[in-house]
Amino acid sequence: MRYRQLGHTGVHVSTLCLGTMLFGPWGNPDHDDSIRIIHRALDAGINFVDTADVYASGESEEIVGKALRGRRDDVVLATKFHGPMGDDRNRRGSSRRWIVRAVDGSLRRLGTDWIDLYQVHRPEPDVDIDETLSALSDLVRAGKVRSIGSSTFPAHAIVEAQCTAQRRGRERFVCEQPPYSMLVRGIEADVLPVCERYGMGAICWSPLAGGWLSGRDDLTQPGSNRAERIPARFDMSLPANQAKLQASRSLAALAGEAGLEPIHMALAFVVNHPAVTAAIIGCRTMEQLESQLGAADVDLDPAALDRIDEIVPPGTNLNPADAGWTPPSVSDPARRRR
Repeated sequence: MRYRQLGHTGVHVSTLCLGTMLFGPWGNPDHDDSIRIIHRALDAGINFVDTADVYASGESEEIVGKALRGRRDDVVLATKFHGPMGDDRNRRGSSRRWIVRAVDGSLRRLGTDWIDLYQVHRPEPDVDIDETLSALSDLVRAGKVRSIGSSTFPAHAIVEAQCTAQRRGRERFVCEQPPYSMLVRGIEADVLPVCERYGMGAICWSPLAGGWLSGRDDLTQPGSNRAERIPARFDMSLPANQAKLQASRSLAALAGEAGLEPIHMALAFVVNHPAVTAAIIGCRTMEQLESQLGAADVDLDPAALDRIDEIVPPGTNLNPADAGWTPPSVSDPARRRR
């Protein structure tokens, strides 16, 4: 396993970060089996675990908490807030009112006294970023949180948060968690350069593009769980997804020519970028975990990277829906036309 410093924090994390979204009803409902998978990841040298309160309505955090008993001091633990945690409209978002409640809920479920990295799961343009940073700064000073970060923020929102923190004397985001893969390269144009500019780490989600880069060819078949859950990213009637299928097949062929597993090439591509700290690997089974662990030792030579660029040009998202977040100014017709 390889390790890198997380931004300028001085904390070193494994270049593979274990994502836990699929532990619980969203993926593997067997707590004991999920715990065994987490322990295997830790034994393989992964010291970085990422979860979120919204994953299976907190059950993922509970599983992680059970798995880390007796091993908490050896793990850099990250979680996130923002998604709805109930029907009450105030049990979500980035307000101070919710943040101070959300962190206590995560701490309780995780069975820990502190969170190493507490992240805003998505932007919320209608909330003043200083409201959010002020509440998070108080959590750092209270010892409940060590560092703070953002997830799926556009570049301009990252810059605004950095400038606000400097101007108001708040804690600043030390990392960003964006989507990044060989099929979803939009962040190369602005987000990753901004992270480098401000000395922020980048821990990237969906490095296998939701399974498109796994080498499997059944993701879009009728009955596919992914296709039913997020059709915009898997519906093969959409030209953007046809382009993804063609590119993924070309990339799998390239991996074969290089003597690599498609999964290993996909993960190695993400961590190859100089601005990236770690790739978040998700798994539902032990087999899926084992298939990804070997990527930690893979390096891609310049010729392979050039071939990847020919298949998917740098800075390109083949399907805009893979960006992970669409601003209300675009998604809400009322805002576009007022």
